[in-house]
Amino acid sequence: MISIGTESAALGAELNSLFFIMLIAVLAPLLVGLLRLKVAEVVILLGLGILVGPEILDLVEVDASISLLAQLGLGFLFFFAGLELEPGAIKGRYGKLAAIGWGCTLLAAGIATWVLESMGHIENFIGFAIVLTSTALGTLLPVLRDSGELKTPFGKFFMGAGAIGEFGPILAISLFLSSMSSFESIISLVVMALAAFGLAKVPQWLKSEKLRKLIGAGHYSSSQTPMRITILFLVGLLAIAASLGLDVVLGAFIAGVIFRLNMSHDAENAIHTKVEGIGFGFLIPIFFVVSGVNIDIISIIEDPEPMLVVTALLLIVRGLPQFFIYRNAIPVTRDRIRFSLYVATALPIIVAVTTVQVEAGVMTSADAATLVGAGALSVLVFPLTAYLVGRKGGPKGERDTEPEVVDLI
Repeated sequence: MISIGTESAALGAELNSLFFIMLIAVLAPLLVGLLRLKVAEVVILLGLGILVGPEILDLVEVDASISLLAQLGLGFLFFFAGLELEPGAIKGRYGKLAAIGWGCTLLAAGIATWVLESMGHIENFIGFAIVLTSTALGTLLPVLRDSGELKTPFGKFFMGAGAIGEFGPILAISLFLSSMSSFESIISLVVMALAAFGLAKVPQWLKSEKLRKLIGAGHYSSSQTPMRITILFLVGLLAIAASLGLDVVLGAFIAGVIFRLNMSHDAENAIHTKVEGIGFGFLIPIFFVVSGVNIDIISIIEDPEPMLVVTALLLIVRGLPQFFIYRNAIPVTRDRIRFSLYVATALPIIVAVTTVQVEAGVMTSADAATLVGAGALSVLVFPLTAYLVGRKGGPKGERDTEPEVVDLI
């Protein structure tokens, strides 16, 4: 039987860890704003997470409670990616180019990882290949939204490429990195698809004027019914994905897509603002800080070369093909360079892959640190380089910030 004193001590340790995590969450945007840093805020979160981790200051202990909050943060990150997804960005010319781009990346990633495995540099062929095909859509959406490019043709092209760059690796994780056999994974994916289809129909089945008014009134009362429904929906799909042996990010992404399709235009802004408050204000920073805490920084310091090689491979395998594939869609060279850099930026999928692999015992913490470090470096370097390239094009209004859409192929 656990004594009250033991429980209090454990609770105290958990709250101390959460305090330092939230302290970092508060400091990160202040540092970016006050110092006018042209870096993504997640880089500061990761860096300060490393600082308070066990290998430096040892102020944060990642126990089951903190880990659960971090997983919910990861879920919210992919939920927003699905919620922000414009249906038109994965249809027609946008979707066609995105699929071609990801297919070329997949081929290049397969060749690169096969060569590295043949030379004895890597042991996990599939996990490494999946990492090289990913795009940090959820991480970069705030950047494009703040710059006003999210609704432009440039933003839609990136939305399409990023959506496939997240959903493709998510499916690959579920199929190839699961502890189940390939057949069991396929069955689980089919069941997940059926469950998602059924849940997508629920709002239509419950559609009535009385119920709509009752739920709408909850926006302005203590019940906050729309928010509770949103959280229930997200956690439900996370639970379904986890119970089927699939990665939770699959459930989160699907939840965002379904919610976007069923959300009325009137409710969109109200719900979006409140969900963002929970996600970006609380849970998502926890995910990035905890990711920093879990990085084996000592192994990176002792041998940084593998991390630099992986970062270069992300640019070559994921970014370089886009520069040529989108040559007609984004005719302005500097915009196409920016686009390629954004598409090559990766992190959340890398964290998901390494977490699955380390827990399965097929990847060492040092290798995981190399991959996560490369993802963090891509988040630091690629968007900053894209910003500098765009800045050289002149002030907004003097350069083509919304590239003309012409024949694509």
